[in-house]
Amino acid sequence: PRQMDESGLEAEEVQFQEQAIRRIIREYTYEAGVRNLEREIGRMCRKVARLKSEKKSYPRRLVPLHVEKFLGPPQFFQTEAERQDEIGVATAVAWTESGGEIMPVEILILEGKGNLQITGQIGEIMQESAQAALSYLKWHSHDFGLEPELYEGLDIHIHIPEGAIPKDGPSAGITIATSLISAFTERRVYKDVGMTGEITLRGRVLPIGGVREKILAAHRAGLKTVIMPERNKKDLVDVPKKVLSDLKIVLVTHMDEVLGVALHPPTGERPEWLKRRSKRDEDEPGEQTD
Repeated sequence: PRQMDESGLEAEEVQFQEQAIRRIIREYTYEAGVRNLEREIGRMCRKVARLKSEKKSYPRRLVPLHVEKFLGPPQFFQTEAERQDEIGVATAVAWTESGGEIMPVEILILEGKGNLQITGQIGEIMQESAQAALSYLKWHSHDFGLEPELYEGLDIHIHIPEGAIPKDGPSAGITIATSLISAFTERRVYKDVGMTGEITLRGRVLPIGGVREKILAAHRAGLKTVIMPERNKKDLVDVPKKVLSDLKIVLVTHMDEVLGVALHPPTGERPEWLKRRSKRDEDEPGEQTD
């Protein structure tokens, strides 16, 4: 109403459809607060007021199509959920300085010397979470049908896209662990599952912050299931009931529970990358002796 008053418009002359407001928030403001939202609404109101003053036709009900017409091309693009179940890619539900987001965590296994590389403008705490996730995988190698010594000849690259957005905090721990285990075992990650939670070296899942924003982000992105720490159950009271009714919230205390929800069941076969590596080792000529 204030923006309409300042533009000389009456409340009955122009109305914003809820979907139009949502589009402004997602594609033109990218913030946790409302300051930029008010500014963009004001811009639209002024343009409508100009049409009115020039005695030109103007829309009395502003819908999503009008947003781009009056504000120009979108300034921000929301990260979309994965379109198919992938190996080595899991979806983190995160909280940034601009609000809730979903972030894919990607893993590549490369021939190397046992190095770990992490990219995507990652903060120190998130780097420590990645180290903890990798240590958990190594300690439980036999549980996943892997030999502990195989890591010595491999480099692991962890990447979280959209490098322009700073990312930090421990809540991506279980997502990184899930991506790592998926990459090494070649068990696919369900595309419609998002997750948040800190991981310990023993695989316990610890509570995190920003639950409301994270759940809303998962809902916006079209995820169907969100895995989160059991100890954050109390925070669900802050989430709109309509959003909760659309999502399956899985409360967990340990990584075993996370993997049971997020990953396809084991096939019982050796991973293809491990077969290729074994074949390469067999094909390499042995040392010649006199």
